[in-house]
Amino acid sequence: MPECQNCGSFVTAAYARVFTPNGIEDPRVCPQCEDKIRDGADVREARSTRRT
Repeated sequence: MPECQNCGSFVTAAYARVFTPNGIEDPRVCPQCEDKIRDGADVREARSTRRT
């Protein structure tokens, strides 16, 4: 099962398929990551806290 490389949370196969490059099964960040976000092809520190 895919899991987030940043926080280790479970992610669905559909999420991993959409948000990871071809050939990589685990996304770099996920919706559960409060400290990081995707920024184009990169991952960066979040500038503000997420609404959870």
